[in-house]
Amino acid sequence: MNCDVNVRPEDVVKAYKLLRGRVLMTPLERSEVLSELCGGNVFLKLENLQLCRSFKIRGAMNIMLNLKGEFEGKGVVTCSSGNHAQGVAIASRELGIRSIIVVPKDCPETKKEAIRLFGKGWIELVEHGYGYDSAFKEAERISRENNLPFIPPGEHRLVMAGAGTVGYEIVNQNPDIDAILVPAGSGGLILGIATIVKSIKPRVEIIGIQSEASPPWYFSWQAGRLVEVEYKPSLSEGTWGSIKECMFNLAKDRVDSFLLVKEEDIKEAIAFALRKLHLVVEGAGALGIAALLSKRFNAEGRNVVVVVSGGNIDVGVLKSVLNSY
Repeated sequence: MNCDVNVRPEDVVKAYKLLRGRVLMTPLERSEVLSELCGGNVFLKLENLQLCRSFKIRGAMNIMLNLKGEFEGKGVVTCSSGNHAQGVAIASRELGIRSIIVVPKDCPETKKEAIRLFGKGWIELVEHGYGYDSAFKEAERISRENNLPFIPPGEHRLVMAGAGTVGYEIVNQNPDIDAILVPAGSGGLILGIATIVKSIKPRVEIIGIQSEASPPWYFSWQAGRLVEVEYKPSLSEGTWGSIKECMFNLAKDRVDSFLLVKEEDIKEAIAFALRKLHLVVEGAGALGIAALLSKRFNAEGRNVVVVVSGGNIDVGVLKSVLNSY
């Protein structure tokens, strides 16, 4: 796979203009509860209220709009832990482009049902292996053997530019911010946000959050190079999996740091979001809240934005979490 990831600020601005009217400008709301608990001003960027309940529609729609002429009549292949697939499914239906979408077998049923619904008549859903990396390899194989374009969920300049529109909205909604906490998976979201925010507000800290169950960014950052890590099952399946060297190299100049939270912290954050904030948040979307509640990040006296990246959580998982807290 070619590593076309050198996203520029102008790419994000172009994506913002192109996506206007096709995706939602989600709210940036001050959380009184979190602000009081943390001693700072905490704002939530509510991508869990986005179309298909995830920021992923931004990147999927942007790349498919830009490359529509190349994809039409041919179709595309992609892989996903669930949310990117929903975005591709919506874009496929709206733009009339057929897609083969590969997800791991342990992709939440809520997400698989949504993929089928959003892309009805335009997508073929393939379930393969367990975990994102397995689905990624299968999607690459299908792409190669059928000579179909492959759309990665994060590692492409146009996908990252679409994701970066989250950051562009943030600095326009509230220019007076000190730090942004971003869930870190493949890196498309955090690098897209960092690219545009740093170009407008260089002093804003961009901090990636990962679970201890899938910590490649954190330990690679500490080592200054890509390192092998142990992976365990995680509530944050949206950020589960390895990272590419091209993404890591790009992050060196654009991201300030990475933090880890425990699985128990994520459980607490999901329950807190529903009970105290009245928000349905999936594991990946709860990472920033988990970092605040667990005191892994100190927001005292600062204006902090938490990117709530998605809200697609299985009802069974949500019930289990609520029963624990």
